[in-house]
Amino acid sequence: MDWDDLRVFLAVARCESLSGAGKRLKIDPATVGRRIARLEDAVGARLFQKSPQGYALTGEGARLMPHAERVEAALEGAAEALSEPEGLTGQIRIGAPDGCANYLLPQVLARICDANPGLEVQLVALPRVFNLSKREADMAIGVSRPEAGRLTVQKLADYQLHLAASRGYLAAHPPITGRESLRSHRLVGYIPDMIFDKELDYLAEIGQPSPPLASNSVSVQLNFLRQGAGLGIVHDFALPAAPELVRVIPDQVELKRTFWLIRHADDGRVERLNRFAELLTRESRAEMARLEAYSVQLG
Repeated sequence: MDWDDLRVFLAVARCESLSGAGKRLKIDPATVGRRIARLEDAVGARLFQKSPQGYALTGEGARLMPHAERVEAALEGAAEALSEPEGLTGQIRIGAPDGCANYLLPQVLARICDANPGLEVQLVALPRVFNLSKREADMAIGVSRPEAGRLTVQKLADYQLHLAASRGYLAAHPPITGRESLRSHRLVGYIPDMIFDKELDYLAEIGQPSPPLASNSVSVQLNFLRQGAGLGIVHDFALPAAPELVRVIPDQVELKRTFWLIRHADDGRVERLNRFAELLTRESRAEMARLEAYSVQLG
């Protein structure tokens, strides 16, 4: 069994199309198709089922997938072992929810890249869960710990959230003395049917109805609040980026959450990714502590 054919197999499985795999591998789709046919002949089994939606793994293809991924990880590990150990190099892609990606990771990743000039980091900020099996990213940050899949999970950092509003909004509206007084205020939050993780259903947790002003983006919600549109739940680590905002009844409304660093199980053999994960964890915890301490000073 040829590694080049396995590499093509992995690309088709992850992209679910010959053209997508060809683009990823920088070869034409016809060549991709020939490689897949050659691999199927070699193993004596059909590995993909073509449909209008694309190329889906057959049962035999699904059984081959973890073995191909282990070969991939072993080869990457061997390359890492022979490379210079002084600094991290190459490309690493991270998927993260947009609040984390906008207000925590930029400064963290900048410091890591400053210390490792040969490193290229791609940060994909999307309000959804990433599919590591399809290699949408080398690692992902989630707001809840996954319970299924061939994954390794470690705690990245704990964080806190509070109600917040702009000083202008608070000056122009009735005083907020407790949760019961929130009924007379406009709330800002997530679009209910676009909440991709139960950990993000903040308003329901504090007993509030669906918000009249909503977005699937943390950054958009924060900008609503900065414009004086209402009250919303805000990450403490995002408050330093929005000095117009202050925390509201923090002694009565305080939520605690955790960011989890999620990786494909086979990547534990890749020393470069292990070293990057260690740096990311250490720097994220330090930056989280700094930002949350500063947010308390802001009020």
